[in-house]
Amino acid sequence: QVQLVESGGGLVQDGGSLRLSCAASGPAFSSYAAGWFRQAPGKGREFVAGISWDGVNTHYIDSVKGRFTISRDNAKNTVYLQMNSLKPEDTAVYYCAATHRAYCSGYAVMYDYWGQGTQVTVSS
Repeated sequence: QVQLVESGGGLVQDGGSLRLSCAASGPAFSSYAAGWFRQAPGKGREFVAGISWDGVNTHYIDSVKGRFTISRDNAKNTVYLQMNSLKPEDTAVYYCAATHRAYCSGYAVMYDYWGQGTQVTVSS
Protein backbone atom coordinates (compact mmCIF):
# COMPACT_ATOMS: atom_id res chain seq x y z
CA GLN A 1 0.00 0.00 0.00
CA VAL A 2 1.05 3.56 -0.73
CA GLN A 3 -0.28 6.62 1.07
CA LEU A 4 0.05 10.05 -0.50
CA VAL A 5 -0.10 13.36 1.34
CA GLU A 6 -0.15 16.65 -0.56
CA SER A 7 0.95 20.00 0.80
CA GLY A 8 1.82 23.46 -0.47
CA GLY A 9 -1.54 24.72 -1.65
CA GLY A 10 -2.87 28.13 -0.76
CA LEU A 11 -4.07 31.51 -1.98
CA VAL A 12 -1.92 33.37 -4.47
CA GLN A 13 -2.41 36.34 -6.77
CA ASP A 14 -2.59 36.15 -10.54
CA GLY A 15 0.96 35.64 -11.83
CA GLY A 16 2.22 34.17 -8.58
CA SER A 17 3.90 30.84 -7.84
CA LEU A 18 3.35 27.83 -5.62
CA ARG A 19 5.14 24.53 -5.18
CA LEU A 20 3.06 21.50 -4.33
CA SER A 21 4.62 18.48 -2.65
CA CYS A 22 3.37 14.92 -2.50
CA ALA A 23 4.97 12.78 0.19
CA ALA A 24 4.55 9.04 -0.27
CA SER A 25 4.88 6.16 2.13
CA GLY A 26 6.27 2.78 1.13
CA PRO A 27 9.60 1.82 -0.50
CA ALA A 28 7.94 0.73 -3.75
CA PHE A 29 6.92 4.29 -4.60
CA SER A 30 10.25 4.91 -6.30
CA SER A 31 9.26 2.37 -8.98
CA TYR A 32 5.82 3.93 -9.65
CA ALA A 33 4.89 6.64 -12.08
CA ALA A 34 3.05 9.60 -10.57
CA GLY A 35 0.79 12.38 -11.68
CA TRP A 36 -0.98 15.52 -10.61
CA PHE A 37 -4.66 16.04 -11.34
CA ARG A 38 -6.97 18.92 -10.50
CA GLN A 39 -10.67 19.43 -10.05
CA ALA A 40 -12.34 22.81 -10.23
CA PRO A 41 -15.82 23.42 -8.79
CA GLY A 42 -18.49 21.87 -11.00
CA LYS A 43 -15.94 20.19 -13.29
CA GLY A 44 -14.45 16.74 -13.66
CA ARG A 45 -11.00 15.69 -12.54
CA GLU A 46 -8.38 16.78 -15.06
CA PHE A 47 -4.88 15.43 -15.67
CA VAL A 48 -2.28 18.19 -15.24
CA ALA A 49 1.16 16.56 -15.35
CA GLY A 50 2.79 13.16 -15.04
CA ILE A 51 6.25 11.74 -14.46
CA SER A 52 7.80 8.34 -15.01
CA TRP A 53 9.25 6.27 -12.19
CA ASP A 54 12.78 7.58 -12.82
CA GLY A 55 11.83 11.17 -13.53
CA VAL A 56 13.11 11.04 -17.10
CA ASN A 57 9.76 11.26 -18.89
CA THR A 58 7.24 13.99 -18.14
CA HIS A 59 3.94 15.03 -19.71
CA TYR A 60 1.79 18.12 -19.36
CA ILE A 61 -1.53 19.35 -20.60
CA ASP A 62 -1.18 22.19 -23.07
CA SER A 63 -2.60 24.83 -20.76
CA VAL A 64 0.23 24.43 -18.22
CA LYS A 65 3.20 23.79 -20.52
CA GLY A 66 5.94 26.30 -19.88
CA ARG A 67 4.40 27.30 -16.54
CA PHE A 68 4.32 24.09 -14.47
CA THR A 69 7.15 21.64 -13.82
CA ILE A 70 6.75 18.19 -12.33
CA SER A 71 9.73 16.52 -10.67
CA ARG A 72 10.49 13.85 -8.12
CA ASP A 73 13.08 12.94 -5.52
CA ASN A 74 12.95 9.19 -5.03
CA ALA A 75 15.36 9.36 -2.10
CA LYS A 76 12.71 11.41 -0.31
CA ASN A 77 9.70 9.56 -1.78
CA THR A 78 8.33 12.92 -2.91
CA VAL A 79 6.87 14.33 -6.10
CA TYR A 80 6.66 18.06 -6.72
CA LEU A 81 4.67 20.39 -8.91
CA GLN A 82 6.23 23.82 -9.36
CA MET A 83 3.56 26.20 -10.60
CA ASN A 84 4.60 29.58 -11.99
CA SER A 85 2.63 32.34 -13.70
CA LEU A 86 -0.54 31.10 -12.07
CA LYS A 87 -3.87 32.17 -13.52
CA PRO A 88 -7.36 32.30 -11.99
CA GLU A 89 -8.34 29.36 -14.21
CA ASP A 90 -5.75 27.24 -12.36
CA THR A 91 -7.93 27.44 -9.25
CA ALA A 92 -8.83 23.90 -8.19
CA VAL A 93 -8.18 21.14 -5.71
CA TYR A 94 -4.94 19.47 -6.78
CA TYR A 95 -4.50 15.74 -6.27
CA CYS A 96 -1.39 13.62 -6.35
CA ALA A 97 -1.71 10.10 -7.74
CA ALA A 98 0.54 7.09 -8.23
CA THR A 99 0.32 4.05 -10.47
CA HIS A 100 2.02 0.68 -10.31
CA ARG A 101 3.06 1.31 -13.91
CA ALA A 102 6.49 2.71 -14.68
CA TYR A 103 5.15 5.39 -17.03
CA CYS A 104 2.40 7.89 -16.40
CA SER A 105 -1.01 8.10 -18.00
CA GLY A 106 -3.41 10.94 -18.53
CA TYR A 107 -6.34 8.80 -17.42
CA ALA A 108 -7.36 8.89 -13.77
CA VAL A 109 -8.59 5.31 -13.92
CA MET A 110 -5.02 4.12 -14.50
CA TYR A 111 -3.88 5.34 -11.09
CA ASP A 112 -3.98 3.12 -8.04
CA TYR A 113 -3.36 5.55 -5.19
CA TRP A 114 -4.63 9.06 -4.49
CA GLY A 115 -3.98 11.77 -1.97
CA GLN A 116 -6.68 13.82 -0.27
CA GLY A 117 -5.98 16.94 -2.31
CA THR A 118 -4.78 20.45 -1.61
CA GLN A 119 -6.63 23.64 -2.52
CA VAL A 120 -5.02 26.14 -4.88
CA THR A 121 -6.79 29.46 -5.29
CA VAL A 122 -5.55 32.14 -7.69
CA SER A 123 -7.12 35.55 -7.26
CA SER A 124 -7.41 38.04 -10.10
